[in-house]
Amino acid sequence: MKTRVKPKCVMRIEAIVIALCCLQQSLFAFGIGGEGHSAKQVAALGASIVSSGQNGSRVYDVVDFGAIGDGKTLNTSAIQSAIDSCYVDSGGTVLVPAGDFITGTLELKDNVTLTIAASGRLLGSGNIGDYYRGKGVPPGNGNYSLIYAAHAHNVAIDGNGTIDGQGQLFYNGLGDGTGPGQHSGNMDRPHLIIFYGCTNVFVHDIFLTRSAYHCMRILECSYVKLEGITILNRVNKNNDGFHFGSSEYVNISNCNVKCQDDACALFGSNKFVTVTNCTFSTRWSVFRFGGGEPGNITVSNCVIYETYGCPIKMRFGRGDRAENISFSNLILNKVTGPISIGLDSKPRPDRSGKINVSPKGIVKNIFFNGIYATVVDTPLQQQDMPFRPGIWKGELRQCIVLNGVGESFLENISLTDIHVTYEGGGTADEADVRDVPEIAGEYFQVGTPPAYGMYARNVSGLSLQNVSFTYTNPDVRPAVILDDVDNAALSNLTVEGNKEAESTLRIINSKDILLSGLRLLNPAKVFLQVEGEKNRGITIDGGDVSSAKQILSFARGADQKAVKLHN
Repeated sequence: MKTRVKPKCVMRIEAIVIALCCLQQSLFAFGIGGEGHSAKQVAALGASIVSSGQNGSRVYDVVDFGAIGDGKTLNTSAIQSAIDSCYVDSGGTVLVPAGDFITGTLELKDNVTLTIAASGRLLGSGNIGDYYRGKGVPPGNGNYSLIYAAHAHNVAIDGNGTIDGQGQLFYNGLGDGTGPGQHSGNMDRPHLIIFYGCTNVFVHDIFLTRSAYHCMRILECSYVKLEGITILNRVNKNNDGFHFGSSEYVNISNCNVKCQDDACALFGSNKFVTVTNCTFSTRWSVFRFGGGEPGNITVSNCVIYETYGCPIKMRFGRGDRAENISFSNLILNKVTGPISIGLDSKPRPDRSGKINVSPKGIVKNIFFNGIYATVVDTPLQQQDMPFRPGIWKGELRQCIVLNGVGESFLENISLTDIHVTYEGGGTADEADVRDVPEIAGEYFQVGTPPAYGMYARNVSGLSLQNVSFTYTNPDVRPAVILDDVDNAALSNLTVEGNKEAESTLRIINSKDILLSGLRLLNPAKVFLQVEGEKNRGITIDGGDVSSAKQILSFARGADQKAVKLHN
């Protein structure tokens, strides 16, 4: 006798009937379902009993916990209840469905994924009283936030929806007071997202916008993956994009960031970091390094556009150590800067007056490869920024600056296949500056450099290979200045000269310098001027500098024996 197999649809219907019966029995066991209980109460308890699977894989819809997506109701308690229930049940997914859900501070917890549906928006409240300081999050740069997680494991944010901090509601024209010479400011405003001391953090395919402060702070975290994120963050001062502090094993890919302040700040001892296939635009720098011991970091295949405040900016001091950092295959379009590295190991007192007696700072093994840049002479106003940031005088007509101060030397800096077109406009007075301020703070504190292409001071081990510096408007500053540089090789260097300029290249008190395969594009008065009594071991070998009226000149005590000229 054959056994009749039931159709799958019948089996599904029977399973649903059985589940409903079990639900009804469970509800009555809890004393709910009879007279006096609303449908809303039944639905809420049902949401906590009926799951989409076993523990760790359930979906917790915030609407089932009382959230209302009308753009008016404050939903902090309801959404936090969904997160807490998810956490208690060994994790799962907390779903923000279609609608506008206003909230204050939310805490993510272990094994919780916060999913924003494509037509869903999580909106930050405009009332600072609806936020609190993240539990366990240190106060540096403020610790209010819309969403945070502290010492959590396996936390994620995803979905094609939006997290909107409504940061314009907190705008008062003040920054956080962390800039040069500033000692106070506005830090009591919420960041959009903070992860502190977390492991296994995954954020992807989400739109983050209008934070009142930084967009995403990732502090002392490990194993972080940021993928497919879009950031638009230009409604307030200090509107960073990604802001990292001493995190490890971080991968950033396929992200698009437009912000007001640092687009990808890397403060402290960040290690084992990769950034690839991203676009960035900001008023105040993209890759901003400051302090600590960063290392083993690569940035590749990125486009940086309309970025003012120096796209790649590194600042280090006593006790810091930065090494093994690589930038490759980058397009820089309409930027100022474009690269600035500064090291100053002079002992300095902190704000409490304590002198830093740590070992001298070290900056070594920094590599740039395959960079094409167009550089404007002054920062421009981004059209989608509602306020107008100020412009520092020292931002004007900037170039690549490698700046060791005092007894501090940058070590092993390499630039290969670098092609930069500058707007030009440098003056004779700017070119005449020999005493460049010994400052390695913000790049603009040094002032407008006396070179239009690259100014290098206190560098040991410098390589330029297949590098070109050109300009669109006449510039009477030298293309390259080497000031107290040793062990440098400039190979296949192409530069523009100017008949009104004192010289096209300038070398000051430097030693063991090899210039080979040089190319001068247009007429110049002097190709290379050597200055100072400490020069030695300078060799010029090959190339075409025939358009210079004079190949060499010597000034300020320079000895002609310091230079060897080979045809």
